[in-house]
Amino acid sequence: MLHVNNITFGYAKNKIVLNDFNFTLKKGEHLCVMGESGCGKSTLLKAIYGLVDLQKGSIYWDETKVLGPAFHLVPGMEFFKYVAQDFDLMPYTSVSENIKKFLSRFHPEESEQRTQELLEVIEMKAFENTKVKNLSGGQKQRVAIARALANEPELILLDEPFGQIDNFKKNSLRRKLFQYLKEKNIACIVATHDKEDALSFADFLMVIQHQKIIAFDSPKTIYNNPSQKYIAALFDDVNEIKIAQKEHLLYPHQLKIVENSIYEAIVLNAYFRGNYWLIEADFEFQKVFLNHPFEIKKGTEIKLFFEF
Repeated sequence: MLHVNNITFGYAKNKIVLNDFNFTLKKGEHLCVMGESGCGKSTLLKAIYGLVDLQKGSIYWDETKVLGPAFHLVPGMEFFKYVAQDFDLMPYTSVSENIKKFLSRFHPEESEQRTQELLEVIEMKAFENTKVKNLSGGQKQRVAIARALANEPELILLDEPFGQIDNFKKNSLRRKLFQYLKEKNIACIVATHDKEDALSFADFLMVIQHQKIIAFDSPKTIYNNPSQKYIAALFDDVNEIKIAQKEHLLYPHQLKIVENSIYEAIVLNAYFRGNYWLIEADFEFQKVFLNHPFEIKKGTEIKLFFEF
């Protein structure tokens, strides 16, 4: 189990990035960390891996304390793996050679079997003999993930793991990767901007704002009961609507167009989203957004129903 005990860290005394973080994660569980750029997501991963020295608090994996550069000549914990956004691959060797870097040369058959298994996970079997320098950014990202998994770490830390991968590859890769981690009982912490990483695959979701944890619960609970607009906006467009002197946070799918209602609005714009249209409307001098199956012309009067 990972124990993060009231840790505080800053790159300077007057620039705190992580302020009194406290949480636990069991073996095999997946945690997604979300928040705006600069909130401390990447720094949290570095702290857990042991790349920085904490100013306060402690981090343990079971009974082993995570220590930083002040205690280790080569920082980082051997039973964790950290995939940063710069990948750190060997550019002049092949994809398969990069994956085999940390595998035993004394058991070539096992190493080859493991490499082929991971090539399937990252969907790069056709590129196993291609030199890394000839790959795209998204392909390099996939190789970095496979290499980190080669020796089956107890915990893998992924910093924006699908940021450079095309959408048509991203969904399939994401399903294969997180399924693989669950099968191998590998704990995972993902720092991301992508709601799909959290809603579909995480056991827990952490939201960071102003260097503090402001939410830590299941993705379903946080999505259905956002305590503030900042949290809701991580998932979708969000309406902050005042009705009868009371504030409500509603996603676009929680507003419906009906035939009879006391709530009237005027359409301002309509945006095509594929299988639906996002309608922008003026409701009592408040701009609101709602999903609708069809386009509605600007200036049309509509009646609204709110799913509180």
